[in-house]
Amino acid sequence: MKKFFLKIAAFVGLALLPAANVYAEVYMSIDQAKERLWQGASMTPIEVVLTKEQMDTIEKASDVNVHRDHLKAWRTDAGGWFIVDQVIGKHENIDLAFAFTEDGKVHGIEVLQYRETYGSEIRHPKYIAQFLGKDHTEHLKLDHQIKNLSGGTLSARHLTDGVNRLAQTWYHVLRNM
Repeated sequence: MKKFFLKIAAFVGLALLPAANVYAEVYMSIDQAKERLWQGASMTPIEVVLTKEQMDTIEKASDVNVHRDHLKAWRTDAGGWFIVDQVIGKHENIDLAFAFTEDGKVHGIEVLQYRETYGSEIRHPKYIAQFLGKDHTEHLKLDHQIKNLSGGTLSARHLTDGVNRLAQTWYHVLRNM
């Protein structure tokens, strides 16, 4: 009888918990980001599988952990790159599209999906403009080369880390493909 009451109490307790708020804003698809960043340029998907050594090199150069050995990437006919990746916001992933020129400079960044309830200002064109033209030679730091966002510090920090990681990925891997 005691077990029965414990089960009922546990069920009732779980039922009374507030439902978690789920928030996700989808801003564009991968195809829309390709068009916006490369205006109809012809692209070829490239299977990029990083070796353990490459991952270690990128981590050391960028000071950012590399969590996946596969990269979702396309190469333009002119030698530029389009990469779809994720960074963490405060608690949830942010889906991003990055464009790098043939010489490894940031050509553009688009937020595909944002799952946090605040901090989405990282998608504002003036904020993104801080990254344009940057490459692997400059280790970007929030509050130094990149301005912070009030209420979006973690999203801003992790976007900055993502740019550093992918710029080093371009330098150590993609430029040789």
